[in-house]
Amino acid sequence: MKLISANWKMNLTPAQTREYLQKFLPLVEDIKDREILICPPFTSLCVAGEMLAGSGIRLGAQNCYHEPRGAFTGEVSLDMLKEFGVSYAIVGHSERRWIFGESDELINKKVTACLKAGVRPIICVGERLEEREAGLTFKVVETQIRLALSGVEEYTSSVDIAYEPVWAIGTGNPATPEDAQLVHAYIKDLLHQINPGHRGETRVLYGGSVSPKNASEFMRMKDVDGLLVGGASLDPESFSQIVKSF
Repeated sequence: MKLISANWKMNLTPAQTREYLQKFLPLVEDIKDREILICPPFTSLCVAGEMLAGSGIRLGAQNCYHEPRGAFTGEVSLDMLKEFGVSYAIVGHSERRWIFGESDELINKKVTACLKAGVRPIICVGERLEEREAGLTFKVVETQIRLALSGVEEYTSSVDIAYEPVWAIGTGNPATPEDAQLVHAYIKDLLHQINPGHRGETRVLYGGSVSPKNASEFMRMKDVDGLLVGGASLDPESFSQIVKSF
């Protein structure tokens, strides 16, 4: 089933989350043939979890920590997240990598912790502009995926992957659907290399300046299994249009 995910980033208070979902839920209540995921900030998970209960829409976290408990000021464990109804976690988003300095080693620990906790990780990968211009797109993506799955290669079908070219995020300059298709097909081939027993259940999402205007173009590509939507998901009408765009 295709997966359309909203990543609100550091936006929408609990009160705004309630108002958003009051508008959004009626707009998508008849959608049953695709999976919808909402990833609000930590502070809005409680409200979102209560409002999404019984709706069929999944709740996700934008981040997590790999330790179950302890003296880790400011961090949030997977057990804490699961109590709100979280079933997905975004891991290794480019903003976590490049703004907050998250290493491939830390991302791997988070992926491993998610798998142990029964939370499905969405592993984000993608190249920066200078890497793209140097022809390193496939090499960067391969390295990030192999390191994220190090030691848990047999669980490739228990993760989803979001390809987000860093140069396209929030710039209004998305990759072309054809560019996305090439990378998505490469990722799917790579997963079979990493795990010969891979069952093909990993969805590869595109993220990077997705909008109601271009969502259907991406979803027409053979190997695009869904979307990870940032800014355009902050308006319930806009996000509902994306959800219903294919």
